Amino acid sequence: MISPIVQIAKKVCPAVITVIVSRDLPKAESFYSFPYSSKKIKTEKTQIGGGSGFIVSENGYVFTSNHVVSDTTCDYTVILDPKHKYPAKVLSRNPINDTAVLKIEGERFPFLNLADSNKIELGEEVVAVGNALGEFTDTLSAGIVSGLSRFISAFGGIDHQMQNLRGLIQTDAAINPGNSGGPLINMEGKVIGINTAMIAGAQNIGFAIPINYAKKDLEEIKKFGKIIMPFLGVKYVLISKDMAEANKLPVNDGALVVREALGEGPVVKNSAAEKAGVKEWDIILECDNQKITAKNPLANILQKCKIGCQTNLKVLRDKKELNLTVKLEEKV
Repeated sequence: MISPIVQIAKKVCPAVITVIVSRDLPKAESFYSFPYSSKKIKTEKTQIGGGSGFIVSENGYVFTSNHVVSDTTCDYTVILDPKHKYPAKVLSRNPINDTAVLKIEGERFPFLNLADSNKIELGEEVVAVGNALGEFTDTLSAGIVSGLSRFISAFGGIDHQMQNLRGLIQTDAAINPGNSGGPLINMEGKVIGINTAMIAGAQNIGFAIPINYAKKDLEEIKKFGKIIMPFLGVKYVLISKDMAEANKLPVNDGALVVREALGEGPVVKNSAAEKAGVKEWDIILECDNQKITAKNPLANILQKCKIGCQTNLKVLRDKKELNLTVKLEEKV
């Protein structure tokens, strides 16, 4: 009897791809040439990173992690196998969910079917697939769903920026550097998540983004040509207990409206926030009746709100609580 994982491998691997990140960099002989010349320095395309991904439609839509393709100055190439390489266009980057949608030109690509990640069961068997360590293509690792709705702070991408990720699937299927962007597969051979992170120094603890997050992005791209995101129009920092104690703030949670640099106002002119009366040094305690915390930041709450609909903000100003009504606009 053939193992179900062998069947999954045959079904899934043809649609799992490698994403190559490259940039024009000076050639070594040009960079170190003496004496210095006024001529233009010669450059060559150089690989500076990579990750995994998977095709989700016959006409070449690809899912991967945002941190794999976060650099807007780079070029991206998708490799199906040694004989088939395609330039990839990044259609969307969603740093809040760490998802991205790419497009390669062609027809009749092998593709994966997507499951409903809201129906994942704790303990169900899964298989992680990807380009482990950036060199072992079509690496499979089996495990189970070890946890649901996890929250972590992760570092990723070429610039190693920190991201707060929530709602994650935890699995003991091995996820290694280079696996990011690859699929997490259920026993039906369908995608339930996008592999995104592992815990350094720990064993058998990996995380994946629920596939429904990326599904929503793809639906909006097909309908509008881009991701439609609500825009409030404030610059802020999330309050922590340590920050509150150091700055003698009256609360331990919320979003403190504050400018990032001198000369830059924290409330964008003519934005929904300005029209609602939000001011610098306000602490936004709640948005849409949800408390703002490190695990439930303002950006995540706003993402669920509908553009054009009225949303309430509970604001602390001069030790007094205010209720403001905002009409969210589209982020451009």
